[in-house]
Amino acid sequence: MRDPHTDMRAVPVRHYGRYAAAVVVLALLGAIVSAFARGQVNWGAIPDYLFDDRVLLGVRETLTLTVLSMLIGVAGGVLLAVMRLSRNPVTSSVAWFYIWFFRGTPVYVQLLVWFNLGLVFEYVNLGPVYQDEWSDFMTPFLTALLGLGLNEAAYMAEICRAGLLAVDEGQTEAAHALGMRHGRTLRRIVIPQAMRVIVPPTGNEVINMLKTTSLVAAVQYYELLRYAQDIGQTSGAPVEMLFLAAAWYLILTSVLSVGQYYLERYYARGSARILPPTPWQKGRTTLSTFRRPAVGTGSPKGPAW
Repeated sequence: MRDPHTDMRAVPVRHYGRYAAAVVVLALLGAIVSAFARGQVNWGAIPDYLFDDRVLLGVRETLTLTVLSMLIGVAGGVLLAVMRLSRNPVTSSVAWFYIWFFRGTPVYVQLLVWFNLGLVFEYVNLGPVYQDEWSDFMTPFLTALLGLGLNEAAYMAEICRAGLLAVDEGQTEAAHALGMRHGRTLRRIVIPQAMRVIVPPTGNEVINMLKTTSLVAAVQYYELLRYAQDIGQTSGAPVEMLFLAAAWYLILTSVLSVGQYYLERYYARGSARILPPTPWQKGRTTLSTFRRPAVGTGSPKGPAW
């Protein structure tokens, strides 16, 4: 007698709402693409100026400002995080006030304040070390560097503090019991373990810093966006040059995202049993899956009853 359960088939549930949502999204995407295609946009101007000398100079200045500002932000963030966790009420209060002020005011306002401090301080007098007028001292590059770097230090301080607090206190107590000093305990025990928590948000901050550099045009510093705007005014294609700048920002953020992935993978070695595959490993696995011959596809030959 045949078992009726052997003839049952699992029929997947049809989600008609998903199909309708996909159709709506594709229709909206097609409408946006069609609107830009019909618009008066000279798309040919974008590849013509993509590798222009001024654009490449702007890319270089943007990357330089991003790297230097993040170095200031990371160094200041680590220092502020240690000060914030200190038992000294003075250093802890100073770190708290710094973080409160720089996180509570927009970076655009901070850039303008640094740029216009010459109206308050006419001269910079550091004694025998340095003396000059404020306008000569506070160049657009220094204004952009201080405005971005000091602002970033406030955000990195909270990221570093969260990473340090994520390490079990028993690690520090065990190191002190072995006779290690506090500074060496931070360098050799706490910070390496905290990096697993610090690296992912720091990567996001680097990408955010790359895009925030576009604000330094307010202090007359030339970077990617400012050069693209100047080219747009002289070439008669202002919108096209904005698209060009957006394309370069997308390229740079994509490269930084890949670097962030490998850095996170590096610091995950001590916590993850199996490291996540790299994009190359994923590609090889996919190709090997397609090339592998199917197993058991032929018709089985059982005994004839």
